[in-house]
Amino acid sequence: MNTDISSLTSGEMGKLWATYTGNTMAKCVLSYYLKNVEDKDIKKVLKYALSLTKTYISDIETIFKRGDFPIPVGLTDDDVNLDAPRLFKDEFYLYYLQYTGKAGMSLYSKAISIVTRKDIREFFAKALNDVVLLMNHTNDVLKSKGMLMNSPAMPNPNGIDFVNKQSFLNGFLGNVRPLHGLEIAHLFDNINNDITSKALIIGFSQGAKHSRVRKFLERGRNINERHIDKLSQKLNEDYLPSPTLLDHLVTSSTIPPFSDKLMVFHKVDMFSMEIREYANGASLNGRKDIGAIYARCLMDVSLYVKTGANILIEKGWMEQPPLAVNRNHLSTNEL
Repeated sequence: MNTDISSLTSGEMGKLWATYTGNTMAKCVLSYYLKNVEDKDIKKVLKYALSLTKTYISDIETIFKRGDFPIPVGLTDDDVNLDAPRLFKDEFYLYYLQYTGKAGMSLYSKAISIVTRKDIREFFAKALNDVVLLMNHTNDVLKSKGMLMNSPAMPNPNGIDFVNKQSFLNGFLGNVRPLHGLEIAHLFDNINNDITSKALIIGFSQGAKHSRVRKFLERGRNINERHIDKLSQKLNEDYLPSPTLLDHLVTSSTIPPFSDKLMVFHKVDMFSMEIREYANGASLNGRKDIGAIYARCLMDVSLYVKTGANILIEKGWMEQPPLAVNRNHLSTNEL
């Protein structure tokens, strides 16, 4: 296997770095979940997810060590208290795996199109396949327990038709057509993301130590609530159901299992995923009103991620990713 770190491209280096740090966070979270789970089926899925995380961390450490590349700190055992009381009910863990699995699939699938070194490409291809299997297992367990939230059903079209009027794009005025299948699917999926994010933030905020972190989390919860309302309204206008809230799956514990650093890092990471998901929904949308909602959602989340990054920097929690050489700095240095 080629392990010469000098042959890594910037994309390969960046994707490996992001994958490593993200999985150190996942290791902390999943280890805590496994200490507080009773359902045997859910425990089995969590064990599989944690085993993937540990494998990716080990594989990337091997590549970095052999190439004399500094191993990122990421999140460590200091960022999780495995003895903290249960913060979430068992069922929440399945929805959480759905939520974070999308982030993994997005990261790994994009990496495959960017990386060129064979061993690194194979690593991400295997990781993508692993996460797809994890998502399948998660959905199978949700379905077996009657908890899988599917996007609404639609009748088959009567035949083939073509759009022949500009009113197809209407959304605010005039004749507004019903939602088409892709619009429904992405509205439903983005609501699901916000619902899971909201429940996670509720749990996080109950134990946050720093006042600024608590305010940051409360702002995130408000953003989730606002987006849930706006996106659900579009489904409801066509008499279509929305996913149900998961707030009841959060316990009343105020003893934090996670450090403030991990909680802020987590929400920056996952809201960054939501930027991609909103953009996907916008790219497959054909109505002006829905496009405007996605544009506002993207702005809200982008500003929120920036605030989280500022907190990480000010607290000394943000680890710097690999940077290109600063040629301007080199050219101004005096000999």
